[in-house]
Amino acid sequence: MKIILPGGTGQIGRMLARAFAQDGHEVVVLSRSPVTDPAFRAVAWDARSLGGWTAELEGADAVINLAGRSVNCRYTPANRRLITESRVDSTRAVGLAIRQAVRPPRVWLQSSTATIYAHRYDAPNDELTGRMGDATTDTPDTWQFSLGVAKAWEQAAAEGGPLPHTRQVLLRTSIVMSPDAGGAFEVLLGLVRHGLGGRAGDGRQYVSWIHEHDFVGAVRRIIARDTLAGPVNLAAPCPLPNADFMRALREAWGRRLGLPAAGLVLEMGAWLMRTETELILKSRRVVPTRLLQDGYKFEFPDWPLAARELCGRWRATPARR
Repeated sequence: MKIILPGGTGQIGRMLARAFAQDGHEVVVLSRSPVTDPAFRAVAWDARSLGGWTAELEGADAVINLAGRSVNCRYTPANRRLITESRVDSTRAVGLAIRQAVRPPRVWLQSSTATIYAHRYDAPNDELTGRMGDATTDTPDTWQFSLGVAKAWEQAAAEGGPLPHTRQVLLRTSIVMSPDAGGAFEVLLGLVRHGLGGRAGDGRQYVSWIHEHDFVGAVRRIIARDTLAGPVNLAAPCPLPNADFMRALREAWGRRLGLPAAGLVLEMGAWLMRTETELILKSRRVVPTRLLQDGYKFEFPDWPLAARELCGRWRATPARR
């Protein structure tokens, strides 16, 4: 197949590019900056407007749009603008290019986020019965912002109505766990390694996650299965409360105790790490009903098993010994 990855130079993009290249597919990454990687061919775009890059979409088998500034930052006015515009503008550009293509791609996988669902403890959110997030006066400002971005992102993908020749899938993705440098797993493991890996807040908030092998496997299945269209949750089937999540990670690493973080300490820690507590405290209890109904078998359905595998690979990396 020929697979196009707009915004594919980040951690998740390179993860997919490596996997598709190993499968023998042609991978083209659309990037705003010059980049060289044996796993793909890079083509320039500005993630905003149409240009020469649109020719790559002609006759392509799949487009997987991953473009968007990382949300792992402080939500300053400038960062809020970049987070929103990078997602909405790039999605509109990809959608317009597909509509104008003479031989449009067979499937368009558009990144979205599990943050679009409501903060809740009582029941899981899935694609069929899940409750969408609703900003209220009691909702923290940063949570309202993230929810607004998620909804604007999906609305941009829907502009212009249904695509007559291209199946569209919204990837409502949870935290992708891999041992790659700079990823979410390495950050969390760093807390554990330094004795700080206790619960965050009261520890009741659910953590939704997906192992990188299942993320890649789910994407492969979505491309192959014409029955999968619309929103699809990319999350392991067993989300768990933050306190249990961190306990399992400590056990996988071989550390019994971890200092908890709450209130002012949590806020100060987020400030020092240049991130937001919303990424830690919102209860993301998301399950992948549509993938399970379609028969996808998770390699890592449970976090303790995934944590042990990820810790093992992290330790095995020569530069970290």
